[in-house]
Formats: sequence, C-alpha cells, structure tokens
Amino acid sequence: MHSYDTIYDVIVVGAGHAGCEAALAAARMGCSTLMLTINLDAIALMSCNPAIGGLAKGHLVKEIDALGGEMARNIDATGIQFRVLNTRKGPAVRASRAQADKQLYRLRMKRVLEQQDNLHLKQGEVTALYREGDELKGVDTRSGIRFMGRTVIVTTGTFMRGLIHIGLTNYPGGRAGDLPSVGLSDQFRTLGFEVGRLKTGTPARLDSRTIDFTRLETQHGDNPPQPFSYSTERITMRQVPCHIAYTNPRSHEIIRSGLDRSPLYSGVIEGVGPRYCPSIEDKVVRFPDKERHQTFIEPEGLETVEVYPSGMSTSLPIDIQIPFYRSMEGLERVEIMRPAYAIEYDYVDPIQLHATLETKLIRNLYHAGQINGTSGYEEAAGQGLMAGINAALRVQGNPPLVLDRSEAYIGVMIDDLVTLGTKEPYRMFTSRAEYRLLLREDNADLRLREKGHSIGLVPEELYVGFLRKQEMILAEQMRIAQTRLSLNEQEMAFLEEHDLADIQRGTSLEQLLKRPEITYAELSLFDDVSRETRTDVREQVEIQIKYHGYIERQKEQIERARGLEHARLPEELDYFSINGLTTEVREKMQRYRPDTLGQASRIPGVTPAAISVISIALKANSWKTLKGCE
Repeated sequence: MHSYDTIYDVIVVGAGHAGCEAALAAARMGCSTLMLTINLDAIALMSCNPAIGGLAKGHLVKEIDALGGEMARNIDATGIQFRVLNTRKGPAVRASRAQADKQLYRLRMKRVLEQQDNLHLKQGEVTALYREGDELKGVDTRSGIRFMGRTVIVTTGTFMRGLIHIGLTNYPGGRAGDLPSVGLSDQFRTLGFEVGRLKTGTPARLDSRTIDFTRLETQHGDNPPQPFSYSTERITMRQVPCHIAYTNPRSHEIIRSGLDRSPLYSGVIEGVGPRYCPSIEDKVVRFPDKERHQTFIEPEGLETVEVYPSGMSTSLPIDIQIPFYRSMEGLERVEIMRPAYAIEYDYVDPIQLHATLETKLIRNLYHAGQINGTSGYEEAAGQGLMAGINAALRVQGNPPLVLDRSEAYIGVMIDDLVTLGTKEPYRMFTSRAEYRLLLREDNADLRLREKGHSIGLVPEELYVGFLRKQEMILAEQMRIAQTRLSLNEQEMAFLEEHDLADIQRGTSLEQLLKRPEITYAELSLFDDVSRETRTDVREQVEIQIKYHGYIERQKEQIERARGLEHARLPEELDYFSINGLTTEVREKMQRYRPDTLGQASRIPGVTPAAISVISIALKANSWKTLKGCE
C-alpha cells in the first residue's frame, strides 16, 4: 500500500449531497480537506428526483443556507421551476420546492468544489479505514493508495454493497451505471458496528417527445419564482412547466400481473423500503380501492428530452414497465429511455453516533447521509454540513456544534437518528418537530445565521446584510406598535371597506395587524411606510404579531425542557448499578448510550420516572459509588 505524502485534516468519502456539504464546510473553515469519490463526473448527481425541497425538506435547505452551506445557492442557480407549497396554510408548514436542471446542478456543484480553497478532489474507491492500534489514521483505496487524515467523514450514499433490481434480474451497482462500494461495510461489521440493509427505488426516465402533453394537466411554477438562498436576489434561469398524469384501473391490472416477478413481493429484496415514498406496485397493493394515482411529469433539464414521472418508482420487470407506463392517458406511445429499478444497500445504525455525527466506537470517524439510514438529498446535505463542521472543529480543538430540536429541523433529524435509530429510510416531516411554529422556513436565517458566522462559514458581507435585516425588523416592530390611527378620511374609508367599524381612534397598527383579515397589503393602502417596507421584513413582523401568543408558549416550553435537554450523561455510566431502574430501561440505556437526559427521555420505554431516577443518581454520583463497591 503506497502512502500519499500529505496528511489531511479532513477526508470525505463520497461526493453526493452529504459529501459535497461536508467537504465545503471543512475547507471553508480552513481545514485541508480531501474528497474521495468513485466517479468525479458524478459529483452531486441527482440519482432520483431532479428536485430540491418540498414539505419539511425545504426547511432543511433554508437551514443549510443559513449556516453557510451550498445547496440553496446551487438550486437557485440551476432551478427551472420554483413553487412554494401549502401557501393556504400557516407559515410553519409552508415549504419551497424547485425542479433542477439535473446536469447543470451537478456541473455547478463540481465547479464550486474545484474552485474551493483547501479542498482537493481525487477519484478512488475507499475500501477500508486505516487504523494504527485504536487510532484512526486515514483510508485505503482499491488502487493501492493510502490517504492519511486526522478525521474521516463517510458519506457513501447507496453505494455500500449496492445491489440493483429490475424484476428478478439483479446486479451490483451504487446506482444505475455506477459501480458499488465493496469492502467498507464488511469492515464496519468487523469493527463492531451494527450494519443493516435498506432499499429505495426510482422511476423510469421517459422520452418527452413520445408524450402527448396536450392531454395532461399543466402545472406552472410561481411567478416570480422565490429563491431558496438568503443571498440570492432573483432567479435568472428560464422557467418551464411540469405536467400531471394519472394511472387508471388498467394500469393497476398490468402491475398486479407482474407481482409474481416483483423482487419486492417475491422475497428477493431483503432491505426495508421507505414507508412514505412507496413504489407504484406497493401503492396498488396497499390501496386496492384507489382507482388512480397521480404522477408529476418533471423535466430533467432544459437541454434534454428526458422526463421523470414522480411517484412512479418500481422494480417490476421491463416487460411490465413498458405497458404500465403506456397505460396512462397521454403516454400511450411513450418510450422508456432508462428503466426503473430498486436498489438495496448497507447502512450503519445511527444509534451508534453522537449528536455530532461522530461514531461512538471510533473517535474522529463521522457518518453522514444515507449511511445513517436517511432518504433524500436534503436530509443527506444537512447531515453532511454538520459532520463537516464538527470534524473541522475537532481538528481546530474547538467545542462541537450541536443543534437542539428547538433550533432547527437539522437538530430534530439528527436527534431522531442518534436517539432512536431507524429500521427504514428516514424522511423529514414537519410533524416530527414539536416546536415547528418556531422552526419556519422564513426565519431560518434569524435562527442560525449567527452560528454560521461564528464558526467561519458565513462570510462578513452576508453577515452584515443579515444584521441590517435584524435591525429593520426590530425598527418596524417598534414603529407599528407606536403608530396609531387618527381616523382621518383615508383611514375611515379603509375601515368601512373592510367592515371594521369597531376600530377606535388611537388603535395601533400592531393591534390592527392582529386581525386575521388584515395583512401588510391592507396596511399599505393608507400607510406609506408599510408600502415601502422590505418584503422579508414585513413577513417577519406580520408572523410575529399574528402568532405572538403561540410563539411565546412554545418558547416557554423550550425553557422548561432546557435543563433536561442539556444534562450530560457520562460515557462510562453503568446503568445496571443504578437502583430503581427496570431491567428494560437498563438494557435500553446500555444499548443506546444517549449523550443527554433529553435524548434518553425520547427512547421508547424509558419512562419519566426512569429519567427522574437517573437524574437523582447523577446529582448524587451514586452510580460511581455503587460501581466502586463492586
């Protein structure tokens, strides 16, 4: 094995969405960083849906941007349709989503990585971790080169022992067209990690020239399109529509006729698939009374004829795929350019991680992305960013950055993973966050920009702009609290038009804005300053006023839980020595080894009474006494 002559601060294994954010974060924080990937031409490749964001996922992207990550800027530069979802619902569940030009997205991210100072890109398959004694020293590659590093971040996606299924035919692959990673997961098992098997899938790619779009519903994006990144002024890419098609009873008959050759239903696939993103055959079997299922026909780019039928993933044999897709109205003559397939891959149970994403078994080794059992580009990118940040902080000798559940969806996701583990691909939902009224898309910068700047990821010019926005929000809140109606002729006309005759002289604009039927759009009809106030400032002030009571209540809940959440549990704590715990609680605490009492409280079966017992034992140090007596 030839040892490369450079010792890197951080080595990132993999160049998917987790790997890109991890490598950029570490390099931007001043660490010499090496990214190793099987194929340099597949950096940030969108192997499934050519889109970023969606319900809860959009929140993750905004948080990545607020902390100084790249995903939001990349989609803003390459997106070809932008939509804000749930606009008729409250601000907590509104979410942004954008279609990407798949190739432009990949190429721009590759260019950003190549031009980043402190970051080195090399092609090579990592087959093993290199250790000297119990100390992690680097990684070994299939080509016989050993790369030395102080920390290692593994972001292998679906590549570890990847196996592709099309009908009863299967072959090794990390995704269609790519080789799998072989050897690394075997070493993880040898080192004592619990390694499991998961499954995901993707639809066929269709030739848009063979689709009759006149018979499909057209879905346009928002006009004007709203950017993801707080630093993007406007979207400049040409925008295009998507189209909606539907399956029908004949489609479902075709699917059922091939179930005996479905690897999903014939027992060939061992891995557990995503419950919330089922294949089309799974939908047909689980919902037999449903007459149709919807698909969005999404363009893969401006310069390609390939389109992606969202929601139509399948692993059925190709002779079933063709008539199935052609059974849908408007797709009777459709040609498949790339067949749909399912893929199985190894993952490492994330309960074996600290909240920093460092593994509990091996110091200086971090995991991020689908190796931790998540699904989705956004979940992977959020983990990659945090792993990159914490690896860099470790190298620099600084305390780690761990986001609370009350601070970010990223914090909710990581806490869920490291506290509970997962037996199926984990997907982010707004319902997973108990403080979701505080964790909105619109205020991600107010929650996290300061943290991103403090660790060196948010540059000074962006930070100055953020501080200016904060000042403007505070000034506007004070202004509308102090500005009172004099009931002049213009104001009287407004009140009559909006059936607000009960409003009295001296009522503040703040009190008026509390009314559910009044927004800044109405205020601007008679208040010149409201008309000129920046849109993002107006949005924040309006939400803070209309939801003030609910927001304050959630803040109080967070304060009450803060002591429990941050009470550290010693790594050497022996739960079997604590009197008053049931055998079930002792076994679970020994297995999960939570870092804090807050994490422990979320483990199923660990009761509030057990948390009280552990808390008392910690304060009294009784577990140490008992352990010493043994």
